[in-house]
Amino acid sequence: MTVHRIIASLAIVLALSAPVLAQQPRGGDENRERGRQAEQGAGGGIFSLIPADSTTEHVFKAPSGDLPYTATAGTLDLFGQDGNRSAKIFYTAYIAKNREPGRPLTFAFNGGPGAASAYLHLGLVGPKILEFGTTGDNGTTPRLKDNPESWLAFTDLVLIDPIGTGWSRAASNDAAGGYYGVRQDADSLSKAIALYVQKNNRLDAPKYLLGESYGGFRAAKVAVSLKNSQGMLASGIIMLSPLVEGRFLANSDDPLSAALQLPSLAAAELERRNQFTPEKLADAERFASGDYLVGLAGPSPTGQAAEAFYGRVSELTGIPREVVTRTRGFVGNVYTKQMGGPGKIVSPYDASYGVPDAYPEESSTRNDDPILEGYTRAYGATFAAYARNELGFATEMTYSLLNEEVNRRWEWNGSHGADSRSLASASTDIRDLLSVIPSFKLMIAHGYSDALTPYGASRYVIDHLPPELAAGRADLKVYRGGHMFYTKPDSRRSFAGDVRAFYEARATD
Repeated sequence: MTVHRIIASLAIVLALSAPVLAQQPRGGDENRERGRQAEQGAGGGIFSLIPADSTTEHVFKAPSGDLPYTATAGTLDLFGQDGNRSAKIFYTAYIAKNREPGRPLTFAFNGGPGAASAYLHLGLVGPKILEFGTTGDNGTTPRLKDNPESWLAFTDLVLIDPIGTGWSRAASNDAAGGYYGVRQDADSLSKAIALYVQKNNRLDAPKYLLGESYGGFRAAKVAVSLKNSQGMLASGIIMLSPLVEGRFLANSDDPLSAALQLPSLAAAELERRNQFTPEKLADAERFASGDYLVGLAGPSPTGQAAEAFYGRVSELTGIPREVVTRTRGFVGNVYTKQMGGPGKIVSPYDASYGVPDAYPEESSTRNDDPILEGYTRAYGATFAAYARNELGFATEMTYSLLNEEVNRRWEWNGSHGADSRSLASASTDIRDLLSVIPSFKLMIAHGYSDALTPYGASRYVIDHLPPELAAGRADLKVYRGGHMFYTKPDSRRSFAGDVRAFYEARATD
């Protein structure tokens, strides 16, 4: 599976009821007219399939005691400057009843671009958690149960599906394209967040953003747009397995990118051998930032130096020495077919996880990703059933968990494709937020064996922030597992504890 399809990941899009706050799709009068016709035709067109909002009462069985809360599953409208409805956005809000003043409000979204929020919703933060059998990778018989680590224990939650995902739909295909881009996406989400806050009288609540994968990148862009266009300041951002710098993403022939990825490959190999320890991984990190980076950046080693260099890379990754030698130590394009052993293929989402290769005769990777296109697909159907049976939101539309068309049409820097994505950067946004919001804090969380968005890249970003900005305010946490490390119960529990401390630290500052 190509990288541009799997940079996965989490969008907050809430609607605007007033035209002056709405996101106007691109395309001029022709697109607006198509949107108007789509809305008026066939009893509202696609919008006629979306039911009315549903609000239900529940009780969260938290370790500290029962917490009554209200769940709202519904949609909000986006309007163009012409006053016509351009889209409906599906969201789920969990709000504690009888909450104390100052209770935080967290807006959560996945990434992709093109991923719905069900990953974070049923995988991490919501009051229900999805289990994948005793082996942790069986999506054929998923089981939904109470989530004792739900973030509802310490923050209200609003989980949003971006246009084209979940049950969020635009009035027309052309209108949808007006939201598929970095800038358009961030601006529309910041307006939507502002509207939600105003409509629900939550201006005094500390506001946080949670984003996974591309959603981490999006969170920084949305926070800046909130500040600049809505006069609203975010208290903090939690980035989960984020894309922060596109230049480090699968740039397999760049020495620095390769060096930042190598520790994740080493962690995966240690996991496969059941030998993972922080000390062994620290040794791999020292090699990656030292001899490995120097060896890749310089001329090709020869003689005994080459034997030692390639042998060390092979030992750390489990990739055969002859393959490492052939690639000159750049293993970013070969590890998926070479790390798991003969006839196996591993997932970039978690390089410690391998399955039988469906195409062992092929020299390059052709296999579906065993995680993204395997058991985690069950999040989609499970959420649809949960929304219907427990939240009272029943629709004849199917739930779009991962829309690849959105990914293909995404505008990164005024254009499409991997080349444009490689120029994407959120580092300047992070610096600006830390600089002008004194109380703003950032947490970045990764799984050790995530080779898609490796933790080394985020560590590099944090390490290169000005010390006056980063000290005590920007932190990196790493856990056992891959891109979706929260599917591992121990890692999910550890992460929930660290996040709770992150929220509580603000209250004591």
